[in-house]
Amino acid sequence: MSDRLTGQDRDAALAPLLAAGWQMVEGRDAIAKTYVFRNFIEAFGFITRAALWAEKWNHHPEWSNVYKTVEVTLISHDVGGLSARDVKLAAKMEALAG
Repeated sequence: MSDRLTGQDRDAALAPLLAAGWQMVEGRDAIAKTYVFRNFIEAFGFITRAALWAEKWNHHPEWSNVYKTVEVTLISHDVGGLSARDVKLAAKMEALAG
């Protein structure tokens, strides 16, 4: 279990993700991003690769997929907000999305 991110640690951890297009979710201590791929196969491939890491790290995203679009929300429900696990998974998703 991770601790909830706060203060300067939170700001430093989130800065590169926000610069990469992640956004704070209104009304929740969570981050979200919409990925748009060239087609359904690429979107589903991203989901599959991300799911393997999410399962390995036991940290599962809220997400949906419609055709070539994948919407992702990350939050650590056990701490009631963002934790280092969310930052780690978001960074991995950025790498997987290329």
